[in-house]
Amino acid sequence: MDDYWNHNTAYHRELVAAVRQGARVLDVGCGDGLLLQKLAGRASQVTGIDPDAAALSRARERFPQSSPVRLIHGDLLTSPDLEGQRFDLVTCVATLHHLPLIPALERLRDLLAPGGQLRIVGLSANASVLDWAISGALLLPIRVMSGVHRESGYPDMTTARPSESLTHIRDAAATILPGSQVRRRFYYRYSLTWTKPA
Repeated sequence: MDDYWNHNTAYHRELVAAVRQGARVLDVGCGDGLLLQKLAGRASQVTGIDPDAAALSRARERFPQSSPVRLIHGDLLTSPDLEGQRFDLVTCVATLHHLPLIPALERLRDLLAPGGQLRIVGLSANASVLDWAISGALLLPIRVMSGVHRESGYPDMTTARPSESLTHIRDAAATILPGSQVRRRFYYRYSLTWTKPA
């Protein structure tokens, strides 16, 4: 399967750069496996989980049968395949808004090994005048960049509208992931980064 560019893959490079030597990595909501493929080039162990069987079928096409990449068909919150597992890096791109926020953040926290890093790229709902003003101001430059990069995706990608505001996400992260950093980003995204205390 080919590489492609969209508002989510625009952040892949910085996520791959976060992989440390010999890291065990989990990608939550791995979809068709494009980020997994990039992570596998640097990590010693890579696992992807997604509830969408069709997306996982496309992901399998990216990896030979001998590949050490592990694909899990299941739900982040309930999958028994993740029990007892701990990861040095957990990535989560455009997935958190598909899940109940607080239980998902707690689960992501618990899946990290001590010293491990959580990297979320997410979507938030516009809930204030400032949110709407920023989104409006970004509309034209984002459309230009989408045209320059020939934005695309894969067929039947599961999408959902975010319901939590950036303020709500920040507040939840501050409680569950003390010291986390939440930043508004380009392409109508935010990033959340957190390192679990060693």
